[in-house]
Amino acid sequence: MTTNFIDGNDAIAAGAIAAGCDFFAGYPITPATSIYNYMLNALPLKGGVCLQGEDEIASIGYCIGAAMTGKKVMTATSGPGISLYSENISFAIGSEIPLVIVDVQRLGPSTGSATKGADGDVNFVRYCNSGGIPVYVLAPSDVKDCYLLTAHAFNIAEKLRCPVFVLSNKEIALTKQSVDLNVIKLPAIINRDYAIDTDHFLPFKTDSDNTPPQFLPIGADTLVRQTSSTHGINGYITIDPEEILNINSRLSNKIIDSIEEFAFYEDHIKKDSDTLIITYGISSSSAIEAYYLAEKDSKSISVLTLKTLWPVCENLIKEKAEDFKNILVIEMNQGQYINEIKRVLPDKNIQFLGRMNGSLIKPHEILKAIK
Repeated sequence: MTTNFIDGNDAIAAGAIAAGCDFFAGYPITPATSIYNYMLNALPLKGGVCLQGEDEIASIGYCIGAAMTGKKVMTATSGPGISLYSENISFAIGSEIPLVIVDVQRLGPSTGSATKGADGDVNFVRYCNSGGIPVYVLAPSDVKDCYLLTAHAFNIAEKLRCPVFVLSNKEIALTKQSVDLNVIKLPAIINRDYAIDTDHFLPFKTDSDNTPPQFLPIGADTLVRQTSSTHGINGYITIDPEEILNINSRLSNKIIDSIEEFAFYEDHIKKDSDTLIITYGISSSSAIEAYYLAEKDSKSISVLTLKTLWPVCENLIKEKAEDFKNILVIEMNQGQYINEIKRVLPDKNIQFLGRMNGSLIKPHEILKAIK
């Protein structure tokens, strides 16, 4: 058995390679740069392409162009880069372009502290597109998750033809753990659905109101129209209200209606406890440690780690929280996801533990908050 001593960034890159990624473009930014370094060494050996753009805007633009030709693509940045990505993220959503975007979060706002971790981009990545269309955001809590959830991110992007975020954190990204990647069972690889009938191809025609269109690459024998403007099924710009409503509704429906398939989580449940901790990302490690410390002290708490943050896994959260009186939401920010928990669980006693100063929330702080 081979054990890999790797950090979260390398695990993300390895997960991308395992999922079939064959194109990467990015621009150096702490703490995401080592993903680019890994891909620069690994992709050419597999016949792939790795580029450094002249800036963040160019980098995501390269990825969108490559995805339009049929490549499986990924880019990686941090909070300041996501702000520059936003216009092209909207383009990828509206034109249904598969794309995996890694956001290795660091302490903000603005340039913030490049070497301090935080979870300050949770709402930013959800609402960074100009149309308000839902997006998928997966949040790894450790190195193993980085590997596994990246593979899932590619599957979601390919199946639904949409951008998918992997929302990491500096602490996960640059902390090494011993992980045997060979024993992690990856999901079966999903590839986008290619159109067979090329003679009557319409780039945005679908058979239902919650599925993506079939795909044909730009630059091949069949003419494929793409535009960032509001368009109909033929790819031409439209101002017809009904046509606009249909396509925008489908862009939302295909995301929302698939959530049960991609609702990833981990739980540590004690049936005799009355407090459920709901958390995500790096804070999950402290919460789980608190769970075991409480157990040693003959006390009971439970932990639900959400790994799909957006769309909100409402049915999952309701099911897991049903038997608990008290909910403690833990975040490395000033409270970005707690309002979703309050919305989903309006009848629960919900408390918050969080901060945004670059320091981790410790297990004893969690136990103190519960007391």
